[in-house]
Amino acid sequence: MSKPCPQVESLVAAGLQSRILLPDDEKYTERVDSYWCNSAKLRPAAIVQPSSALEVATAVKALAGAGQLFAVRAGGHTNFAGSNNIDGSGVTIDLGLLNTTRYDAATQTAHVEPAAKWKNVYPELEKHGRVVIGGREAEVGVGGFLLGGGNTFYTARYGWACDNVLAFEVVLADGSIVTADATGEHADLFRVLKGGSNNFGIVTRFTLRTIPSSPFWGGYAVRPIDVVAESAKAIEDFTANVVNDPDSALNYTICRAPRLGGDAAVTILTNVAGVESPAAFQSFLKMPEVMNNLKPTSIDEVLPYTSLPTGYYNIWYALAFKNDASIIAKACELHTRLANEVQAQVPDGDYSTHISFQPIPRAVAQQSVAAGGNVLGLEDYPHDVILFQANASVRTNELAGWARPRVRAVVEDLQAFAETMDGGEGACRWIYLNYASPDQDVLRSYGPENVRRMRDAAAKYDPDGVFQRLCPGGFKISAVKD
Repeated sequence: MSKPCPQVESLVAAGLQSRILLPDDEKYTERVDSYWCNSAKLRPAAIVQPSSALEVATAVKALAGAGQLFAVRAGGHTNFAGSNNIDGSGVTIDLGLLNTTRYDAATQTAHVEPAAKWKNVYPELEKHGRVVIGGREAEVGVGGFLLGGGNTFYTARYGWACDNVLAFEVVLADGSIVTADATGEHADLFRVLKGGSNNFGIVTRFTLRTIPSSPFWGGYAVRPIDVVAESAKAIEDFTANVVNDPDSALNYTICRAPRLGGDAAVTILTNVAGVESPAAFQSFLKMPEVMNNLKPTSIDEVLPYTSLPTGYYNIWYALAFKNDASIIAKACELHTRLANEVQAQVPDGDYSTHISFQPIPRAVAQQSVAAGGNVLGLEDYPHDVILFQANASVRTNELAGWARPRVRAVVEDLQAFAETMDGGEGACRWIYLNYASPDQDVLRSYGPENVRRMRDAAAKYDPDGVFQRLCPGGFKISAVKD
């Protein structure tokens, strides 16, 4: 390793010199380049790669004691600058070596480390005939996904992924390592970690419930864009009836990608019980299509279908609204506006835009309460919800700066439209952290009682505010205004 920089003196003194990567190290460049989104490819003063919870604790204690700015990376899939990396004078704690999955047959639980990716988690558990309530995208890391809530193929039946965590092993700001579960002395920490992100410590292991693996049916269908008009009603009907078939899940996306053929509607359909072409999907299956690969398959094979390409700057915004076909139709109209704007700005066609609709039935919030509660706050909303994401992917940072207000305008205009419905109840205050933009007020959207829970836990477990002051990335409870 090259000569240490001042930012890592405390880490060297703590015995972690062999874990440090500096900017002229080949491995440093590999780790920066391995971030999914270009926006996250910042260049910290150094990267430290602990290989155990104890080394994470040593690093946190050393950096906190030195007053050194730091970031925390698990899978490296969060898309905005500073969320999981830090530029210039800071140090990135890279959890990439904490990536194992281990099945405990005695308890029928899985112990999964934060940098494991779902493409590796599922095959390991399948060796034992088990599966977890986890992610739907191959390259997403376990840590950020679970701490942000986690929408899954199984959400309608088992709730959010975070509601299926049985325990968190957490490194606190003072370097202590605690286990937080539903019944122990850290039950308050257990609850706020289910949606509260990186405000309280660094999770070094998740203990997850497992269920028996089963046949799996699904895949995607690409449809011509002119099916959009009838799709709005089909999405509304599916969402209203998910309770009758909680094994079926829908991800409906409208996109424009000139280098992949232009405008299209992409329907990802899955059934985790292996039922082929279930009745819940008949409205979609009857629509004209360009192609489909729907078939008996496996989770492993379906995971790549939601993956977006690397090498782009990705602007994401999240919204939630009442399950209503008129709001869905309005969203499609707003996407056409966005796609036309981006097309005019990027005439070579090297871009993509999309919006996605993901049903979150009311029953999911009820399952969260039954599982001990989380901090998402959806149990206060009286309707079935559509989780909505708007995205633009462009090649340069300059284009990303140009595109951001236009993607934001989609969600702002759609929210304004939803607020005109049902006396204002068409709009849901909740914002899904894992799809949100850094300028969205995610934690406040969880509601005042959950904000209080998070503030209390942050004050209790991090009284010096290390994860608020020195770890600036992500959505911070200290930034939430009353």
